[in-house]
Amino acid sequence: MKYEHIESGIFLARPNRFIAHVRMGDQVEICHVKNTGRCRELLQEGCTVYLERSGNPKRKTRYDLVSVENGGQIINMDSQAPNSLAEEWVLENGRFQDLRKVKREQKYGDSRFDLYVETGERRILMEVKGVTLKEGDTAYFPDAPTLRGVKHIRELIRCQEDGFEPWLFFVIQMKGIKALRPNDRTQAEFGEALREAKNAGVRLLASDCLVEKDSIRIDQEIPILL
Repeated sequence: MKYEHIESGIFLARPNRFIAHVRMGDQVEICHVKNTGRCRELLQEGCTVYLERSGNPKRKTRYDLVSVENGGQIINMDSQAPNSLAEEWVLENGRFQDLRKVKREQKYGDSRFDLYVETGERRILMEVKGVTLKEGDTAYFPDAPTLRGVKHIRELIRCQEDGFEPWLFFVIQMKGIKALRPNDRTQAEFGEALREAKNAGVRLLASDCLVEKDSIRIDQEIPILL
């Protein structure tokens, strides 16, 4: 996945979850933040951030904040990127033989899953989660309580009754990670649901990403420790 028109700046403040103040040269730009999560451990005053300049002259903000330098590496924090990355991965990695259909936003029950994948014999419902929280070389999800995330796990378990193959794909938007764990301290319910899903046959997968200033792509599979 490539970004166009990337520029850098210095993060100053985040007045609310939608915008950030970024110094670019002698000016301070109000930028749209493409992640509504807290990201407090990433967006620290004085850090370098990377912005994608919009080509839409009608927008209120000229830039989207898509990644940040933290701990000597670039971490992508664009919450829209993981779905695109997962779709690219499905189409390109060769794991799905006789691939016939890949569709975004597939409705099932009371949920809308990120990807529907159909092969000659398989119907796969895939939920994709972007991961930006880490401690040391371990990534954690979620970074904030997510009732929607728990609901999706329950629906993934249930969809097997209708012949679907359920997948939960964690896209870790950085390198340097050795394992992914559920963030039980933040939301024990999510961790419990994840363990239940594993026992019920839901396919759990996590992969890290190669991140550059203007690109990101899925790289290596990472173990999930429950």
